Amino acid sequence: MRMLTRRGMGRLGVAAATTAVATGVSGCAADLPFGALDSGAGKGKNGSAQATAKPIGDGSTSFTGAQPKQPAKPVPLEPGQTPPQFVIFSWDGAGEVGNGLFPRFLDLAKQHGASMTFFLSGLYLLPESKKRLYNPPNNARGASDIGYLTDEHVKATLTNVRRAWLEGHEIGTHFNGHFCSGHGTVANWTPQQWRSEIDQAKSFVKEWRTNTGWHDLPSLPFDYEKELVGGRTPCLLGQDNLLPTARSLGWRYDASSPGGRQVWPVKRNGVWDYPLQAVPFPGHSFEVLSMDYNMLANQSVNSTNAPAYNYPGWRTQAAQAYISGFQRAYETNRAPFFIGNHFEHWNGGIYMDAVEQAFKHIAQLKEKGEDVRLVSFRQFTDWIDVQKPEVLAKLRGLDVGQAPAGGWKSFLDDTVAASAAGS
Repeated sequence: MRMLTRRGMGRLGVAAATTAVATGVSGCAADLPFGALDSGAGKGKNGSAQATAKPIGDGSTSFTGAQPKQPAKPVPLEPGQTPPQFVIFSWDGAGEVGNGLFPRFLDLAKQHGASMTFFLSGLYLLPESKKRLYNPPNNARGASDIGYLTDEHVKATLTNVRRAWLEGHEIGTHFNGHFCSGHGTVANWTPQQWRSEIDQAKSFVKEWRTNTGWHDLPSLPFDYEKELVGGRTPCLLGQDNLLPTARSLGWRYDASSPGGRQVWPVKRNGVWDYPLQAVPFPGHSFEVLSMDYNMLANQSVNSTNAPAYNYPGWRTQAAQAYISGFQRAYETNRAPFFIGNHFEHWNGGIYMDAVEQAFKHIAQLKEKGEDVRLVSFRQFTDWIDVQKPEVLAKLRGLDVGQAPAGGWKSFLDDTVAASAAGS
């Protein structure tokens, strides 16, 4: 397995990338199944977002009731039941920078009744003119290794984040300044410094109206203190020191681990650990991390001078890597499949095309009636939290690509029945 993590990347491209390489493989309608969307939740009589929004703080955010388009309340697996195949598409940064990628994938999700997770960088709601409000740990005040957005792009990001939540997606965090190298790298931050970073990320979301002076734009329709239950660190660094802070804040999961395997997840420090996963990489003997940047780094290293004649083959290779990872889980241990992306046009946008192709491949199985569920990390956490510990322990006993001996009908039958009898 060859894994490279995203480092030193600016908002609009890839700077000289330092890569880490590891080898070796080591309240919804009760009649809706979990994964089906309840289009009525959180809506008024006219089907629009509830008109009785209650402003929070300066009105940057507001309470509008239950989030729309959420699955029904999850239930434990039954004896003989095959686990659903969960697939979580997630996006790092989640800013709209004028390339149309944020609305493109909102449209795609809406078309297929899917939910995703958007890890919003707090700085994407902070005008550059106010950058000195940001005091990053071990870095100069106002510093950031990603660019600040223009005012118009901040407004566009607000529009798309608002739309995303109203359409059932999760808004997590990608923190702020994306520091991946040097003295100030997030890899060296203490739990207390992570707390400062998180508090600032939340403040930029909760106080964008004060920081921008814009009073003619609608508020974000959620309470971010309650909405924020997980994130992904810059460059997949610093998780060990983040977890104690995440747990103290009541976070339910963290998606920062690199080099995970396609097996059922565990908790670390009381927080669900959802790693990016190693998946087959067509044409190679090693596996690749389930993230667009990792595809890029293994194909061309740099997106600024790669020859365009390679793009069609690389696009196909990236799409097939995602599809191969999905098929391996779907046909064997049914481990949830985690995919990470960025709203970037690297190598001519081929990775956006590849992830869309993989998304449609997966969605068509769902639409044919297969128990495939395109959900957010938060929604998956809702499901796994209600499963019996004995059942999860047995699922974790299945290795990558290992189907249950004798099939699913018998695999969980005794475990689930014994668990039910003892409860």
